[in-house]
Amino acid sequence: MSLVMNNLLLTDLKSVLEQEIRPLAQEMDHDPTALAKGLAVLAKNGWLALRRPRKFGGPALPDLEFRQFQVAIARYSGALAFLQTQHQSAVSMLSKSKNSALKEAVLPHTHNGERLIGIGFSQLRRPGPPLMKAAAVPGGFRLDGHVPWVTGHGFYPEFLVAAVLPDGQAVFGLVPLANTVGIKSSEPMKLAAMEAAQTVTVDFDGYLLSEKNIVFFQPPDWIVNNDLINISLQGFFALGCAWAGYDLVQSAANRRDTEFLHTTARALSKEIELCTAALEEDPESVPMEERLRRRAWVIDLMARCAHAGVVSSSGAANTANHPAQRVYRESIVFSVSAQTSAIMEATLDRIVQRAGTTHVEG
Repeated sequence: MSLVMNNLLLTDLKSVLEQEIRPLAQEMDHDPTALAKGLAVLAKNGWLALRRPRKFGGPALPDLEFRQFQVAIARYSGALAFLQTQHQSAVSMLSKSKNSALKEAVLPHTHNGERLIGIGFSQLRRPGPPLMKAAAVPGGFRLDGHVPWVTGHGFYPEFLVAAVLPDGQAVFGLVPLANTVGIKSSEPMKLAAMEAAQTVTVDFDGYLLSEKNIVFFQPPDWIVNNDLINISLQGFFALGCAWAGYDLVQSAANRRDTEFLHTTARALSKEIELCTAALEEDPESVPMEERLRRRAWVIDLMARCAHAGVVSSSGAANTANHPAQRVYRESIVFSVSAQTSAIMEATLDRIVQRAGTTHVEG
């Protein structure tokens, strides 16, 4: 996969990933210390704020090139891709704030690890009463409730939280990702994959979000519209994982020099390229139903590539420290990342349709 990136900071991306990230991939899967080293590699190269406006240091990477970067990271380490994208998202959101003082204080320090920020707003997707509530008080807003998913505890000292106001709007603000007055974090969750990224729940009890740390307000339907935009964009992580599965098949083909393995690798590579071209189309020019089909396609393709990586690795794939194990588990995470009911339905529909093409003869 070629990366057509016009920023000089990124010209040596592939070399860095090969030389510094690939050797850490297995450790980063389960060891937070190793994952911190991987994050430090990105920080050292100034790659942690790629959507940051030029006014604050850039590089303001165009959308397509940023997605290609995300694919490349996920190809080498799902855990690192998952961890770093939390911060990249926070920086991108902060860049759109009208709080000039906050942007001036934070954004210039977000590319190199000086200021690291997570996110915690998936609770806005939950139906029913808001899990996180905000009430106006002198000097800001009182926050109460539960954030069920914040990734990066121990990596990110703060995170961007969202809480719902009585009128249905959501206020977003920067808060500590640590136990302090009014905030309590859980122990890191036990997860099947990417556990090293240290995902926690966070409870708020009367925490004061000061006015100076307010990022912005969003209307009640913001998360719905945001998810519609991200239907295709979230699929780029799955593309990276699909390439990781392909790499395992190609490695086995090179090692065994067996024609059916080479044939499999060629077929997977061709389909990944076709799927990439589809996802890289401007989402606004693609009907919603087709976007959902393409998201389901890349999830299905990723799962097949990861499974092919397991099969082509033979019995060795059953060892806990084999790369095929890691890639297969990463495919689980990227199958459900930022999932909505519509994406779930489209994914399951594709699975059922594929099952319907298989006939068992008795």
